[in-house]
Amino acid sequence: MIRSVLWDSSAILALLDADDQDHARAVAVARAIASEARPSFVTNYIEAEAHALLTRKLGRTIARQWLLTGGLPVVRVLPAEEQRAREILARHADKDWTLCDAISFAVLDGRRVGRAFTFDHHFREYGHIQVLGLNA
Repeated sequence: MIRSVLWDSSAILALLDADDQDHARAVAVARAIASEARPSFVTNYIEAEAHALLTRKLGRTIARQWLLTGGLPVVRVLPAEEQRAREILARHADKDWTLCDAISFAVLDGRRVGRAFTFDHHFREYGHIQVLGLNA
């Protein structure tokens, strides 16, 4: 497993929104990731999802500032990962995972990334990875 960390939009929102119920935990996890010098990234899908979420929750100024200066490398999702995401959704028809969730799962599996920083319980439902952020 690669020691990188995929950051989900829920973690980005929690980190930037001091009023978010998970803010304190997000700050602590972000500090731990930084102290361990773990490479971190978002996918281009998460970048778009996070920008929309930040715009809706915190306003366009903060969303634009994060987008232009966010500091996390953006990994472009490959067509094969998009196809794998569709297969994941087809195989797990009983779950309410989004396409963005499934793409994250496909990227995590395909690129052998073992950790995701998220507050989205769907990542824990999927399994296969260590979820940072959610309490055990």
